[in-house]
Amino acid sequence: MKVGCVREIKNNEFRVGMTPDNVKSYVNAGHEVYIEKDAGVGSGFMTDEYVAAGAVILDTAKEVWDTVEMMIKVKEPLKEEYQYFHKDLILYTYLHLAADRELMDAMLEAGVKGVAYETLIERDRSIPLLAPMSQIAGRLSIQEGAKYLEKPFGGSGVLLAGVPGTPKANVVILGAGTVGTNACKVAVGMGANVTIIDISLSRLAYLDDIFGARIQTLMSTDANIENAVAQADLVIGSVLIPGKAAPKLMKKAYLKNMRPGSVVVDVAVDQGGCCETTKVTYHDDPTFVVDGVVHYCVGNMPGAVPRTSTIALTNATLKYGLQIAGSGLEDACRKNDVLYSAINTYEGEITCKNVADSFGLPHKEAKELVG
Repeated sequence: MKVGCVREIKNNEFRVGMTPDNVKSYVNAGHEVYIEKDAGVGSGFMTDEYVAAGAVILDTAKEVWDTVEMMIKVKEPLKEEYQYFHKDLILYTYLHLAADRELMDAMLEAGVKGVAYETLIERDRSIPLLAPMSQIAGRLSIQEGAKYLEKPFGGSGVLLAGVPGTPKANVVILGAGTVGTNACKVAVGMGANVTIIDISLSRLAYLDDIFGARIQTLMSTDANIENAVAQADLVIGSVLIPGKAAPKLMKKAYLKNMRPGSVVVDVAVDQGGCCETTKVTYHDDPTFVVDGVVHYCVGNMPGAVPRTSTIALTNATLKYGLQIAGSGLEDACRKNDVLYSAINTYEGEITCKNVADSFGLPHKEAKELVG
């Protein structure tokens, strides 16, 4: 198969969909790999490394899109890239279609086979292609939140760990999945007072076993969330329903009860955010203020650490990508039925129920269409 990768064009996105080591794996498996010139520079991978691995270097993104049968990216295509879509193109990347009707419509119209990292669910119910970025985003959320609590960045001037004789910061984490657990790990390590809220009692029990008296666990109810965030210096939004728009757990009305200069980091922004006041921001202008509360809502947080993020992501995506390239999407699904869960669009049809439900549209099961 002809496989390709282009430079990401999203604002301040420095990750890349394939490393030179990935290229070597595809080439060794008998595939042709086409890479846009300088696609990996932002992550520290030079063009000559791709050449040495066996890639064909093309000067423009258009040349790559026009040549390949499968495009491997990191982020969802932007409007400028829709012109490159064509029937039977396999697009293997994060899509987050529940938050992007325009992209979904463009893919449906062109007949793109959209394979989304974020909805691939393994037999053990894990989400292996989302997990590495969730781990990074969770850890970064505390790092960024701590920074924006500093007064020069508009925060209230609170140090997460405090010092002897002063209060520690109160951190509230909404959601105890991979993002929330990693945020909790860093916040506890930095010495903050941590409250984590989730709808699953079994998940809260698991975290209680790990962290013990160092954290407070609460069941997710409107009352518990409202009371907890009123005392919070830093709120982390980390709720995920694969493929579906994030529930709005953090109401705008709650902000007026928070201390001015408190910070909200909404990691769920890719899926629309779990705070009613969330809007997408970028690394070059990451925050805005609503009712005195600083909001950090960068839609590609792991892009701030692209070297680590690219290696972590491609370690996970390579296995499934090789399966798709080796057999074609249809036969790969028949050999490994886990892949059906990753297909969001197929030949003009929505094939992910959660995406369809987000827009009140019908869907068809990928297995029925692919066979």
